Amino acid sequence: MSSLKDILSQLKLSVMNIPHIGIVDIIDILIVAYLIYIVITWIKDTRAWALFKGLFVVFSVAIIAYVFHLNTVWWILSNAISVGIIAVFVVFQPEFRRALEQIGRGNLFTSFMIFEDQREKDEAISKSTIEAIVKAVEHMSEYKTGALIVIEKDVKLGDYERTGIMIDAIVTAQLLINIFEHNTPLHDGAVIIKNNRISAATCYLPLTDSLEISKELGTRHRAALGVSEVSDAITIVVSEETGTISVTQSGSLTRNIKGEFIRTLLTDAPNKKAEKKKRVLWKGRNKHE
Repeated sequence: MSSLKDILSQLKLSVMNIPHIGIVDIIDILIVAYLIYIVITWIKDTRAWALFKGLFVVFSVAIIAYVFHLNTVWWILSNAISVGIIAVFVVFQPEFRRALEQIGRGNLFTSFMIFEDQREKDEAISKSTIEAIVKAVEHMSEYKTGALIVIEKDVKLGDYERTGIMIDAIVTAQLLINIFEHNTPLHDGAVIIKNNRISAATCYLPLTDSLEISKELGTRHRAALGVSEVSDAITIVVSEETGTISVTQSGSLTRNIKGEFIRTLLTDAPNKKAEKKKRVLWKGRNKHE
C-alpha cells in the first residue's frame, strides 16, 4: 500500500513539474519546426543530403556509445564531431552560400520589403526583345553558331557584367548574331540582357559543380546551369557542335527546344512577376486598412 502511495506521489510531483506551455512557446516550436523543414527540403536536392545521412548515422552511434558506456567509441566520436562541424562549413561553403542566396530570393521577406518592389522600375521584357532573341537563336541554331545568352530577372548580375565588355545596346537579332559569329572579338563568353538592352558581352559565368550533368555537354551548358543556380536568370544556350537549343532556369536544364518554347517562356516570365507583385501589394494594403 505504501509503495502505491509512493508511486502516486511521484506521479503527482512529475505532473506538477511539467512546465507551462504558452502561446509564445507554441509559436517558438512552430518556427523551429518550419526552419528544420526548410533546411531538409533544401539539402535533399544537393550533395549535402549524403552528408546529412552520414551525420545522422554518426550521431546515432554516438548516442548508443553514450548510453551503453562505450567509453572508447564515445571519446573518438565526441572529439571527431567537434572538429567535423567546422569541416562541414569549410567543405560545403558553396552550398551554404547558395542556401542564403535562395533565402534572399524567396518570398520570406517579400511582405516586409514592399517598398523595394514599389521603387524598382525595371522594365519587363518587351515583345520586340523577345522576338529578336528568338530570331537570333533560331538563326544560330540553323548555322551551328555557339551562343550563351543570359536574361536578367530579379537577381542582379552586376558581378558577372563586370567580367565582360560593356555594350549597352538595343537588343536586335542582327547584333546578337554578329556578337556570337565565329572568330569575332566578342563571341567567347556570355551576353547579358537586362532592361531590354544588351548590357555586356564576353562575360564569365560560374560553372556548375553538379555531377548529374551529361558528359556530352560542354562549358557553355555548365556555365548556363551555374548562373541559374545562383540567380533567377533565364539562360539560352546554342550548341556549337549540334546546333541544339537549351534553356536553364532555377538550376534545371531543358534541352532540344524550339523558338516557340523560348517565346512562351519569356512571355510568361513578366506575367508571373507582375502577379507576384500584385499579391504582395494587396497584402500590404490589407495591413494598413
